[in-house]
Amino acid sequence: MSQKINSSVFGSYLAGFLDGDGSIYVRAKPNSSYKYGYQVSPTVAFFQSVKNRTFLTLCKQIQFGKVRVRKDGIFEYTISKQEEIKTFLEQLMPYLVLKQDQAKLMQKILDYKKHVRTVDDFKKLLVLIESFRELNYSKKRKVRMLTP
Repeated sequence: MSQKINSSVFGSYLAGFLDGDGSIYVRAKPNSSYKYGYQVSPTVAFFQSVKNRTFLTLCKQIQFGKVRVRKDGIFEYTISKQEEIKTFLEQLMPYLVLKQDQAKLMQKILDYKKHVRTVDDFKKLLVLIESFRELNYSKKRKVRMLTP
């Protein structure tokens, strides 16, 4: 990263932005090509109106993730590579307020995912993923029974 996130000013700014206009979540999407029948997709995302062009400067300073423009005129900046998410959240953790629990849970899931060796291990991972439901609110959430 060109700008050190562990500087208190930049870290505080990013954490405030994530707390307000960001999201931390992980999904288990059905996909038969994966070993246990689900693709585990962790994501950290920021959202901002395309009118705010300085948002792109901020994204470039982080130096990983990707930006896309949605059809509704919103920039969506996502970090989805597991190691990048882990590094990013570790650096922001001291400054997060509202999303502290989501960040800790995401780190726990990413650590646990590395050690999944059996169906029972994967079921335990799904339970951790499901616990995001209590931390994140979604109007469009689909309730599914996740069983490998």
